[in-house]
Amino acid sequence: MALLHRATLRPTKLDLLTAWLPGKPWYAGPAGVEVVSRGAYRFDDPDGEVGIETMLVGAADGPVHQVPLTYRASPLDGAEDWLVGTTEHSVLGPRWVYDGCADPVYAAALAHAILAGSGQAEQYIEVDGRREVREPTVTIVVSGTGNDNLPSVGALRRLVDEDSTLISTDTVELVVVRRPGAGAVGATGATLSGSWDGQQTSVPLAYARVR
Repeated sequence: MALLHRATLRPTKLDLLTAWLPGKPWYAGPAGVEVVSRGAYRFDDPDGEVGIETMLVGAADGPVHQVPLTYRASPLDGAEDWLVGTTEHSVLGPRWVYDGCADPVYAAALAHAILAGSGQAEQYIEVDGRREVREPTVTIVVSGTGNDNLPSVGALRRLVDEDSTLISTDTVELVVVRRPGAGAVGATGATLSGSWDGQQTSVPLAYARVR
């Protein structure tokens, strides 16, 4: 379950991504143009410490890009090159926003979502002291077997950030498709696919396989 706050962010997530995306090798849109959200989905951090959200964004008439984000209350050691930026959350205070592909909490959540078949987290928002369901803007399906007895992901061993991003851990290899619909050449394993407004046919978003 993902519990969301009614809050403001300064700068916003889209402000951060507008500045950060043009420097990525897989970005196919114009620079200096504000990006807009096409949808998003979330995973749970079992420890409740790290926010995990994957955003689908792009320039108004450009291709959609997939950006997993993690939100932390303090910097993540060794991930300076993957920092998207910092923001002030009106409820939680300062947040360090990272490309989730370099965050072991995201890697573990993605592996579990695909291989254990859990998919995305249900989202709730507190309104006047009550929790209300927030309908997802991305519909996720997974092809995993539903096996909860998965090995621990362990440490991140190798990251290759190209047209798709390869995340290699102690036990699992993950591939994040950066431009959904364009495919991920050579990717194999169980699949997480999604559809959203403007993309009615489900397309692969990520792959996972046990090493």
